[in-house]
Amino acid sequence: MGKTITVPHHEAEDAVRKLLVHIGENPTREGLKETPFRMVKSWYEDLFSGYREDPASVFKMFEDGACNQMVILKGIEFWSTCEHHVLPFWGRASLAYLPNGKVVGISKLARLLEIYARRLQIQERIGQQITNAMDEHLNPLGSACVLEAQHLCMICRGVQKQQSVMITSSLSGEFLKPEVRAEFFSLIKG
Repeated sequence: MGKTITVPHHEAEDAVRKLLVHIGENPTREGLKETPFRMVKSWYEDLFSGYREDPASVFKMFEDGACNQMVILKGIEFWSTCEHHVLPFWGRASLAYLPNGKVVGISKLARLLEIYARRLQIQERIGQQITNAMDEHLNPLGSACVLEAQHLCMICRGVQKQQSVMITSSLSGEFLKPEVRAEFFSLIKG
């Protein structure tokens, strides 16, 4: 996890006011007076709350009920913020692992996704961070993460391709075997 730098809210709000002036706005006009406060609050409490959370904290595991077959959670909605343009991207994720004597509460997989997504990110890194965390804390025979997302930086600026969807995958362990990979992708399709 990256080092968190804490800036007093008033300093962060002053920075937002300076950015508003820079783009040609008047931060003292009625509609913008509270914007610096609201923006700093939303960044800290929501958009980038993942910096204050430890991925290890979500791994509540159980040996009772452990299976030896693939465990998949698919269709998990997520959103994140692109570190290149500080614009949102959003989509769905599929996470999977092959248990090695223990299983994790399934909601914890969704929570793990949230921790990494709520940081300045690139889509490729989120998948890698998720499989690395599952490998480290769950010690499965293999783990997998597939993310499908639309990026506002592609939609409203630059190439402006409104229907584009980026798909990334991160696989480890047994998921690197062609037959396991094929089974996983067939199960998350559609």
